[in-house]
This record gives sequence, C-alpha cells and structure tokens, in this order.
Amino acid sequence: MPEHVVKSPLPGVFYRRPSPDDPVFVEEGAEVTAEQTIGLVEVMKQFAEVKAGAAGTLSSFAVENESTVGPGDDIATIETS
Repeated sequence: MPEHVVKSPLPGVFYRRPSPDDPVFVEEGAEVTAEQTIGLVEVMKQFAEVKAGAAGTLSSFAVENESTVGPGDDIATIETS
C-alpha cells in the first residue's frame, strides 16, 4: 500500500492537540484529508499547522506529543490508496 510521510516544516516542539485540555487533532487509524491539520509545531511562541498532505488513513506518528523536531523530520505516516 502506498504511503505518504508527513515531515516537519520547521524546527520546534510538536503538539498533537491545540491546547493541553483539548482532544488530539487526529487519532492513529483515523481517515484524514490532505488539508486536515494533524498537529502543530511551535517555535518561539509561534505555531505552524502541520497538514496531512495526502488523503488516507493515518497509520502512525513517528514522534510523541511535545517532542522536539527538526526541519524535515518524520512526523507521521499516512496510508494512501
């Protein structure tokens, strides 16, 4: 099955939820659209949305919530059809 790997757009801290009290943007195993936000990367109090980039099933996250990521690091894998 073809896969799309979502990469970090910039260095920072990856968040799976919009705020600590909110649910995650998307759970593993859920269907996503290409434009769907799957997380945020924060650098110096600025937040950048991380979009899925392809429609399919989000099979796994490569990083944990609140992990440090670098530009181009793998964030998640989406199984496409």
